[in-house]
Amino acid sequence: MGADYGGYGSDDTTRLFGVRLDRFDRLRETLTGDYKATFGLTTVILFVLAAIFAPELAPFDPMAQEYAIMQAPSLSSAHPFGTDSFGRDLLSRMMYGARISLGVSLVAVTIGAVVGIGLGLVAGYFGGVVDDALMRFVDVLWAFPWLLIAIMLVAVFGQGVWNVIAAIAFAYIDDFARLARGEVLSIREEEFVLAAKNIGLSDTRIMIEEVLPNAVAPLIVQFTVLVARAMLAESTLSFLGIGVKPTTPTWGALLGQGRSLIGQAWWISIIPGIAIVVTVLGINLFGDALRDAFDVRGEEGSP
Repeated sequence: MGADYGGYGSDDTTRLFGVRLDRFDRLRETLTGDYKATFGLTTVILFVLAAIFAPELAPFDPMAQEYAIMQAPSLSSAHPFGTDSFGRDLLSRMMYGARISLGVSLVAVTIGAVVGIGLGLVAGYFGGVVDDALMRFVDVLWAFPWLLIAIMLVAVFGQGVWNVIAAIAFAYIDDFARLARGEVLSIREEEFVLAAKNIGLSDTRIMIEEVLPNAVAPLIVQFTVLVARAMLAESTLSFLGIGVKPTTPTWGALLGQGRSLIGQAWWISIIPGIAIVVTVLGINLFGDALRDAFDVRGEEGSP
Protein backbone atom coordinates (compact mmCIF):
# COMPACT_ATOMS: atom_id res chain seq x y z
CA MET A 1 0.00 0.00 0.00
CA GLY A 2 1.05 3.61 -0.13
CA ALA A 3 1.12 3.98 -3.92
CA ASP A 4 -0.56 7.22 -5.02
CA TYR A 5 -3.07 6.07 -7.58
CA GLY A 6 -6.26 7.49 -6.11
CA GLY A 7 -8.92 5.91 -3.93
CA TYR A 8 -7.81 4.32 -0.75
CA GLY A 9 -4.08 4.53 -1.33
CA SER A 10 -4.10 8.26 -2.02
CA ASP A 11 -5.52 9.33 1.36
CA ASP A 12 -3.94 6.58 3.45
CA THR A 13 -2.79 9.07 6.10
CA THR A 14 -6.35 10.17 6.86
CA ARG A 15 -7.61 6.74 7.88
CA LEU A 16 -7.62 4.61 11.00
CA PHE A 17 -8.31 0.86 10.62
CA GLY A 18 -9.52 1.63 7.10
CA VAL A 19 -12.05 4.28 8.21
CA ARG A 20 -11.60 7.92 7.28
CA LEU A 21 -10.77 10.04 10.33
CA ASP A 22 -13.43 12.61 9.49
CA ARG A 23 -16.04 9.93 10.17
CA PHE A 24 -14.73 9.58 13.72
CA ASP A 25 -15.32 13.32 14.03
CA ARG A 26 -18.88 12.75 12.82
CA LEU A 27 -19.25 9.96 15.36
CA ARG A 28 -18.13 12.27 18.17
CA GLU A 29 -20.62 14.92 17.04
CA THR A 30 -23.39 12.32 16.91
CA LEU A 31 -22.59 11.00 20.38
CA THR A 32 -22.51 14.48 21.91
CA GLY A 33 -25.50 15.87 20.03
CA ASP A 34 -27.97 12.99 20.26
CA TYR A 35 -29.20 11.92 23.69
CA LYS A 36 -30.11 8.46 22.38
CA ALA A 37 -26.57 7.91 21.11
CA THR A 38 -25.18 9.22 24.40
CA PHE A 39 -27.40 6.80 26.31
CA GLY A 40 -26.23 3.96 24.07
CA LEU A 41 -22.54 4.75 24.57
CA THR A 42 -22.99 5.15 28.34
CA THR A 43 -24.79 1.80 28.54
CA VAL A 44 -22.08 0.07 26.53
CA ILE A 45 -19.33 1.54 28.73
CA LEU A 46 -21.08 0.55 31.97
CA PHE A 47 -21.74 -2.96 30.65
CA VAL A 48 -18.13 -3.46 29.60
CA LEU A 49 -16.76 -2.07 32.88
CA ALA A 50 -19.09 -4.28 34.93
CA ALA A 51 -17.98 -7.31 32.93
CA ILE A 52 -14.25 -6.57 33.09
CA PHE A 53 -14.07 -5.58 36.75
CA ALA A 54 -16.67 -8.00 38.13
CA PRO A 55 -14.14 -9.75 40.45
CA GLU A 56 -13.20 -6.39 41.99
CA LEU A 57 -16.67 -4.77 42.05
CA ALA A 58 -18.94 -7.69 42.96
CA PRO A 59 -19.72 -7.52 46.69
CA PHE A 60 -20.03 -11.30 47.10
CA ASP A 61 -18.90 -14.55 45.56
CA PRO A 62 -21.61 -15.29 42.94
CA MET A 63 -21.68 -18.94 44.02
CA ALA A 64 -21.71 -18.32 47.80
CA GLN A 65 -24.95 -19.40 49.49
CA GLU A 66 -26.37 -17.70 52.59
CA TYR A 67 -29.33 -18.12 54.87
CA ALA A 68 -30.99 -14.98 53.41
CA ILE A 69 -33.00 -16.94 50.83
CA MET A 70 -35.10 -14.88 48.40
CA GLN A 71 -34.40 -11.64 50.23
CA ALA A 72 -36.15 -8.75 48.49
CA PRO A 73 -34.12 -5.92 46.93
CA SER A 74 -33.28 -3.10 49.32
CA LEU A 75 -30.70 -0.33 49.05
CA SER A 76 -30.29 -0.43 52.81
CA SER A 77 -29.33 -4.10 52.90
CA ALA A 78 -26.17 -5.95 51.91
CA HIS A 79 -28.02 -7.27 48.86
CA PRO A 80 -29.40 -4.26 46.92
CA PHE A 81 -30.70 -6.53 44.13
CA GLY A 82 -31.88 -9.20 46.57
CA THR A 83 -30.93 -12.88 46.67
CA ASP A 84 -32.09 -15.93 44.75
CA SER A 85 -33.66 -19.17 45.93
CA PHE A 86 -30.25 -20.41 47.15
CA GLY A 87 -29.38 -17.22 49.02
CA ARG A 88 -26.86 -16.07 46.40
CA ASP A 89 -26.39 -12.34 45.86
CA LEU A 90 -28.19 -11.32 42.65
CA LEU A 91 -26.05 -8.24 42.00
CA SER A 92 -22.84 -10.29 42.09
CA ARG A 93 -24.33 -12.97 39.84
CA MET A 94 -25.46 -10.33 37.33
CA MET A 95 -22.01 -8.73 37.25
CA TYR A 96 -20.37 -12.09 36.63
CA GLY A 97 -23.13 -12.92 34.14
CA ALA A 98 -22.19 -9.78 32.21
CA ARG A 99 -18.74 -11.32 31.68
CA ILE A 100 -20.31 -14.40 30.11
CA SER A 101 -22.61 -12.33 27.90
CA LEU A 102 -19.80 -10.05 26.77
CA GLY A 103 -17.32 -12.85 26.17
CA VAL A 104 -19.76 -15.09 24.32
CA SER A 105 -21.09 -12.23 22.18
CA LEU A 106 -17.70 -10.82 21.19
CA VAL A 107 -16.05 -14.18 20.47
CA ALA A 108 -19.05 -15.58 18.56
CA VAL A 109 -19.54 -12.47 16.43
CA THR A 110 -15.78 -12.19 15.80
CA ILE A 111 -15.63 -15.78 14.53
CA GLY A 112 -18.70 -15.22 12.38
CA ALA A 113 -17.19 -11.98 11.06
CA VAL A 114 -13.83 -13.49 10.15
CA VAL A 115 -15.35 -16.44 8.30
CA GLY A 116 -18.22 -14.49 6.74
CA ILE A 117 -16.16 -11.52 5.62
CA GLY A 118 -13.56 -13.85 4.15
CA LEU A 119 -16.21 -15.69 2.13
CA GLY A 120 -17.90 -12.48 0.99
CA LEU A 121 -14.61 -10.82 0.08
CA VAL A 122 -13.45 -13.69 -2.11
CA ALA A 123 -16.89 -14.21 -3.67
CA GLY A 124 -17.41 -10.55 -4.50
CA TYR A 125 -13.90 -9.94 -5.79
CA PHE A 126 -13.58 -12.91 -8.12
CA GLY A 127 -17.25 -13.28 -9.09
CA GLY A 128 -18.33 -15.91 -11.63
CA VAL A 129 -18.07 -19.55 -10.60
CA VAL A 130 -16.27 -18.72 -7.36
CA ASP A 131 -19.06 -16.34 -6.37
CA ASP A 132 -21.77 -18.86 -7.23
CA ALA A 133 -20.08 -21.68 -5.30
CA LEU A 134 -19.36 -19.68 -2.17
CA MET A 135 -22.76 -17.99 -2.02
CA ARG A 136 -24.55 -21.32 -2.48
CA PHE A 137 -22.53 -22.54 0.49
CA VAL A 138 -23.67 -19.47 2.43
CA ASP A 139 -27.27 -20.24 1.41
CA VAL A 140 -26.88 -23.73 2.88
CA LEU A 141 -25.63 -22.23 6.15
CA TRP A 142 -28.57 -19.83 6.18
CA ALA A 143 -31.01 -22.73 5.73
CA PHE A 144 -30.09 -24.24 9.12
CA PRO A 145 -31.83 -22.55 12.09
CA TRP A 146 -29.26 -21.53 14.69
CA LEU A 147 -31.43 -22.87 17.51
CA LEU A 148 -31.46 -26.31 15.87
CA ILE A 149 -27.66 -26.18 15.60
CA ALA A 150 -27.43 -25.26 19.28
CA ILE A 151 -29.66 -28.16 20.29
CA MET A 152 -27.59 -30.53 18.16
CA LEU A 153 -24.31 -29.33 19.71
CA VAL A 154 -25.68 -29.70 23.23
CA ALA A 155 -26.99 -33.18 22.42
CA VAL A 156 -23.61 -34.29 21.07
CA PHE A 157 -21.11 -32.42 23.26
CA GLY A 158 -23.14 -31.35 26.27
CA GLN A 159 -23.67 -27.87 27.67
CA GLY A 160 -20.80 -25.43 27.59
CA VAL A 161 -19.72 -21.92 26.66
CA TRP A 162 -17.93 -22.99 23.48
CA ASN A 163 -20.97 -24.84 22.18
CA VAL A 164 -23.01 -21.65 22.60
CA ILE A 165 -20.29 -19.66 20.83
CA ALA A 166 -20.18 -22.14 17.96
CA ALA A 167 -23.96 -22.07 17.48
CA ILE A 168 -24.14 -18.25 17.48
CA ALA A 169 -21.07 -17.83 15.25
CA PHE A 170 -22.53 -20.31 12.77
CA ALA A 171 -25.72 -18.26 12.62
CA TYR A 172 -23.95 -14.99 11.75
CA ILE A 173 -21.57 -16.16 9.02
CA ASP A 174 -24.16 -15.54 6.30
CA ASP A 175 -24.95 -12.03 7.60
CA PHE A 176 -21.34 -10.93 7.24
CA ALA A 177 -20.80 -12.83 3.98
CA ARG A 178 -23.75 -11.21 2.21
CA LEU A 179 -22.89 -7.70 3.41
CA ALA A 180 -19.19 -8.05 2.54
CA ARG A 181 -20.00 -9.45 -0.91
CA GLY A 182 -22.37 -6.58 -1.65
CA GLU A 183 -19.80 -3.99 -0.63
CA VAL A 184 -17.01 -5.66 -2.61
CA LEU A 185 -19.15 -5.87 -5.75
CA SER A 186 -19.52 -2.09 -5.70
CA ILE A 187 -15.86 -1.46 -4.90
CA ARG A 188 -14.03 -3.86 -7.20
CA GLU A 189 -14.71 -1.75 -10.31
CA GLU A 190 -13.45 1.49 -8.75
CA GLU A 191 -10.52 3.20 -10.44
CA PHE A 192 -8.10 2.68 -7.57
CA VAL A 193 -8.71 -1.10 -7.70
CA LEU A 194 -8.14 -1.18 -11.46
CA ALA A 195 -5.01 0.91 -10.99
CA ALA A 196 -3.72 -1.52 -8.36
CA LYS A 197 -4.18 -4.37 -10.84
CA ASN A 198 -2.37 -2.43 -13.56
CA ILE A 199 0.71 -1.84 -11.40
CA GLY A 200 0.93 -5.58 -10.71
CA LEU A 201 -0.38 -6.00 -7.17
CA SER A 202 -1.55 -9.53 -6.41
CA ASP A 203 -5.23 -10.28 -5.89
CA THR A 204 -4.59 -11.07 -2.25
CA ARG A 205 -2.94 -7.68 -1.63
CA ILE A 206 -5.67 -5.86 -3.49
CA MET A 207 -8.40 -7.58 -1.50
CA ILE A 208 -6.73 -7.03 1.89
CA GLU A 209 -5.11 -3.63 1.37
CA GLU A 210 -7.49 -1.86 -1.02
CA VAL A 211 -10.93 -3.49 -1.15
CA LEU A 212 -11.46 -4.53 2.46
CA PRO A 213 -10.54 -1.15 4.06
CA ASN A 214 -13.11 0.58 1.85
CA ALA A 215 -15.81 -1.87 2.97
CA VAL A 216 -14.99 -1.84 6.66
CA ALA A 217 -17.38 0.93 7.80
CA PRO A 218 -20.69 -0.94 7.24
CA LEU A 219 -19.06 -4.10 8.58
CA ILE A 220 -18.23 -2.30 11.84
CA VAL A 221 -21.87 -1.29 12.18
CA GLN A 222 -22.98 -4.85 11.40
CA PHE A 223 -20.60 -6.15 14.07
CA THR A 224 -22.11 -3.86 16.68
CA VAL A 225 -25.68 -4.81 15.80
CA LEU A 226 -24.91 -8.53 15.88
CA VAL A 227 -23.21 -8.27 19.28
CA ALA A 228 -26.58 -7.16 20.67
CA ARG A 229 -28.32 -10.01 18.86
CA ALA A 230 -25.72 -12.46 20.17
CA MET A 231 -26.49 -11.34 23.72
CA LEU A 232 -30.16 -12.12 23.15
CA ALA A 233 -29.25 -15.46 21.59
CA GLU A 234 -27.08 -16.45 24.56
CA SER A 235 -29.81 -15.38 26.97
CA THR A 236 -32.36 -17.39 25.00
CA LEU A 237 -30.26 -20.55 25.08
CA SER A 238 -29.54 -20.18 28.79
CA PHE A 239 -33.20 -19.50 29.52
CA LEU A 240 -34.18 -22.68 27.67
CA GLY A 241 -31.55 -24.67 29.57
CA ILE A 242 -29.44 -25.54 26.52
CA GLY A 243 -26.79 -22.85 26.92
CA VAL A 244 -23.95 -22.79 29.43
CA LYS A 245 -23.93 -25.10 32.44
CA PRO A 246 -26.70 -24.37 34.98
CA THR A 247 -24.17 -23.41 37.67
CA THR A 248 -22.68 -20.67 35.46
CA PRO A 249 -24.19 -17.24 36.28
CA THR A 250 -25.71 -15.73 33.14
CA TRP A 251 -28.58 -13.32 32.66
CA GLY A 252 -30.59 -15.81 30.65
CA ALA A 253 -30.06 -18.51 33.27
CA LEU A 254 -31.25 -16.11 35.99
CA LEU A 255 -34.40 -15.50 33.97
CA GLY A 256 -34.98 -19.22 33.68
CA GLN A 257 -34.33 -19.91 37.36
CA GLY A 258 -36.73 -17.22 38.49
CA ARG A 259 -39.67 -17.96 36.21
CA SER A 260 -41.17 -20.55 38.56
CA LEU A 261 -40.81 -18.11 41.48
CA ILE A 262 -42.21 -15.03 39.77
CA GLY A 263 -45.05 -14.78 42.30
CA GLN A 264 -42.79 -15.15 45.33
CA ALA A 265 -39.54 -13.51 44.22
CA TRP A 266 -40.18 -11.37 41.14
CA TRP A 267 -36.75 -9.74 41.27
CA ILE A 268 -34.91 -12.94 40.31
CA SER A 269 -36.36 -12.71 36.77
CA ILE A 270 -37.41 -9.07 36.43
CA ILE A 271 -34.08 -7.42 37.26
CA PRO A 272 -32.00 -9.56 34.83
CA GLY A 273 -34.75 -9.07 32.23
CA ILE A 274 -34.52 -5.29 32.59
CA ALA A 275 -30.73 -5.48 32.39
CA ILE A 276 -30.94 -7.44 29.12
CA VAL A 277 -33.44 -4.99 27.60
CA VAL A 278 -31.46 -1.89 28.60
CA THR A 279 -28.10 -3.31 27.49
CA VAL A 280 -29.36 -4.54 24.12
CA LEU A 281 -31.16 -1.23 23.56
CA GLY A 282 -27.98 0.69 24.42
CA ILE A 283 -25.85 -1.37 22.05
CA ASN A 284 -28.39 -0.91 19.25
CA LEU A 285 -28.52 2.86 19.81
CA PHE A 286 -24.72 2.98 19.74
CA GLY A 287 -24.82 0.94 16.53
CA ASP A 288 -27.22 3.51 15.04
CA ALA A 289 -24.71 6.25 15.89
CA LEU A 290 -21.96 4.27 14.16
CA ARG A 291 -24.19 3.84 11.11
CA ASP A 292 -24.93 7.56 10.94
CA ALA A 293 -21.23 8.42 11.24
CA PHE A 294 -19.83 5.81 8.87
CA ASP A 295 -22.59 5.70 6.24
CA VAL A 296 -21.15 7.07 3.01
CA ARG A 297 -24.18 6.58 0.77
CA GLY A 298 -25.22 10.21 1.01
CA GLU A 299 -21.74 11.70 0.62
CA GLU A 300 -20.63 13.17 -2.64
CA GLY A 301 -17.25 12.15 -3.90
CA SER A 302 -16.65 9.65 -1.14
CA PRO A 303 -14.36 6.80 -2.17
